[in-house]
Amino acid sequence: MPKVEYQDWGILPYAEAWEKQGVIQQSLIANKRANRNREAEGEELKPQLHQLIFCTHPHVYTLGKSGSEDHLLISPEDREKHQVEYYKINRGGDITYHGPGQIVGYPIFDLDEFFTDVHKYVRFLEEAIIRLLGNHGITGTRIEGFTGVWIEPEKPEYPKRKICAIGVHLSRWVTLHGFALNVNSDLDFFKHIVPCGINDADKTVTSMAAELGTQLDETKLKLELKDIFAALFEFDFVDNMQ
Repeated sequence: MPKVEYQDWGILPYAEAWEKQGVIQQSLIANKRANRNREAEGEELKPQLHQLIFCTHPHVYTLGKSGSEDHLLISPEDREKHQVEYYKINRGGDITYHGPGQIVGYPIFDLDEFFTDVHKYVRFLEEAIIRLLGNHGITGTRIEGFTGVWIEPEKPEYPKRKICAIGVHLSRWVTLHGFALNVNSDLDFFKHIVPCGINDADKTVTSMAAELGTQLDETKLKLELKDIFAALFEFDFVDNMQ
């Protein structure tokens, strides 16, 4: 089974997390290339040490490579006033928000050791979140044509509510970026963007706290979610991890 190291980076500025992800991704790619040479020389291969990283970012908007800057609705002056950063990044998808009360997950996996199917990988990310939500009495679902995890409305006239955004980038089948689950998020920050580029009147955003009417323990949720990932992706955590 693949070996994965779990890390909780705590609260970390977005740019620093993005840089650290890139270093880890390039390390996995370099080891994969080196293993090909080792194999050709009949040498012992060095195992890949995949990473499952959770963290929280200070307020930030990020725009994916397929997104439109028109979906950022707040001026630079107001961003500065509200202390919100903004980055154009290399993941798929459009614009989203990260901030306090949100669990951001960065699985950095060499999919050559799992499965080489991008669509399946995204569906697995969604499934992990759906399982976590189900453990807490929230029925998460998918909507055809829209990535991420949603809550179906109780009545047809109510909007569908997005609770988790997903955007990834792969290089040599090594993943980067991941998901953002709204747990105790301040949803007002989504009013300054067109979330994920979806400008439909029947779609909005939500959080676990909004759905349940109470705040949740994010630390406990992270530990629960990491075990869901291990079961779903069928990997083992390295021995020194809890």
